[in-house]
Amino acid sequence: MTIAPIKVILAEYDPEWPKQADAFIAQLHAAVAHITTIHHIGSTAIPGIIAKPIIDLMPIVATVGELNLCQQGVESLGYSWHGEFGIPGRRYCKLEDGSGSRIAQLHIYEATSQHIERHLAFRDYLRARPDVARAYETEKRRAQALHPESSHAYSEEKSAWISEVQATALHWFNATTQSKKL
Repeated sequence: MTIAPIKVILAEYDPEWPKQADAFIAQLHAAVAHITTIHHIGSTAIPGIIAKPIIDLMPIVATVGELNLCQQGVESLGYSWHGEFGIPGRRYCKLEDGSGSRIAQLHIYEATSQHIERHLAFRDYLRARPDVARAYETEKRRAQALHPESSHAYSEEKSAWISEVQATALHWFNATTQSKKL
């Protein structure tokens, strides 16, 4: 299943994004019993930086068997369900507004997925390191300038930068998490 690329629109940080995320989270918790936790991830979760104005959420379920049990509840809220969509173990869903603009995306994982830590590490590292967050803005603007009409090409263009920073972020995240346990 493919999703057509969309034009890359980057918006200045909007302090309403966390409130929008909270509203989507409340709706999801009310409609989908199997979700245990939902994290606001992606650039809209990093205060002060530009982002595509699409709220990324990462709902977590206890077991892999519960992933597909979420489908009916998620779809009842208007999300389209796209299955794994290129990442084994994930369920990807998108929500569009009345004009067809994407406003939210879900990346649903089982609680033991290694993808959870990388998303949280990247988000938290950029929150803790404004200099890296600003460098990410620069990378996003560069990728947008090269691929303004294709969100897929834009994402691919910045993927090497993200992978490099993500490795550092994971090391930082694990060290930070470990020090909190002591």
